[in-house]
Amino acid sequence: MRIRFWGVRGSVPTPLTPSRLRSKISSILQRVEPSDLESQEARERFLASLPPYLFSSVGGNTSCVEGELRDDLRIVFDAGTGIRELGRALAARKRPVDCRVFFSHFHWDHLQGLPFFAPAFDPSSRIAYHSPVPGFREIVEAQMRAPWFPVTMDVMRAPREWIELSGEPIAVGDATVSHRTMNHPGGCYSYMVERDGKKVIYSTDTELERSDFLRNGENAAYFENAEALIIDAQYTLDEALEKTDWGHSSFSLAADFASAWGIRRLVLFHHEPSYDDRKIETIFKSAEWYVERLASRGLEVILAREGLEIEV
Repeated sequence: MRIRFWGVRGSVPTPLTPSRLRSKISSILQRVEPSDLESQEARERFLASLPPYLFSSVGGNTSCVEGELRDDLRIVFDAGTGIRELGRALAARKRPVDCRVFFSHFHWDHLQGLPFFAPAFDPSSRIAYHSPVPGFREIVEAQMRAPWFPVTMDVMRAPREWIELSGEPIAVGDATVSHRTMNHPGGCYSYMVERDGKKVIYSTDTELERSDFLRNGENAAYFENAEALIIDAQYTLDEALEKTDWGHSSFSLAADFASAWGIRRLVLFHHEPSYDDRKIETIFKSAEWYVERLASRGLEVILAREGLEIEV
């Protein structure tokens, strides 16, 4: 399964501001030597040598992660502003697609991109919406009504289905999807996709608690030996201590959790909107350092960025 990241920010969209763009350009120019401009190859080498926080960006869109099961079948986790870019990419293929959208919860940053999801307007495509929340259809449809939006979901011509999840896993193609309640104000669900004996867990807006670490059968069946864990790591440790019960975790606690459950890849996700690329890169480097000190063999730390793809 190929996992693609279309929106990785938390709380609100965070576009790159003109002042931050100028700062990036200024920092790059300060590094340039005459030899870096002598040829196209020299320029390419120079650009490749720049740190990621200067030459790229983690992106400013809110939560949306895609799992490609086959060419015409996608699992989509959350409909933040990143789902608009996913929709544009799918529409450009000019082929019908079957999208299974799973909502973690209904805070704005996980819902606000849905009215701009192009496949939902294509009558040759199919969209199925999933949530364990009873009556969630009304929640989703309400955000496309006056006075919040000028048109209703009736303008979306793709056949759509509303699936309220029970406690049992649901089949999507040759994969199964399970869910679990996580600690977040107002409630939030994580999702575990299992396919060919490999597990991927999407756990945004999660404040990890002691019960998540307990060595019991339920926790082990869900978390243990997952191939990848995409998890809220919005805070530093100091912030997590100051913001208890705000519903988010620190990178260090996420690393402890991944190490405890033998997870292979830890993907830091749901980045703090007030942080610029350099600050987020610093958190990533701190997470790598922390994992090395944990001596957790085989645990790879990955920073979620828009455009990132990982194979599972």
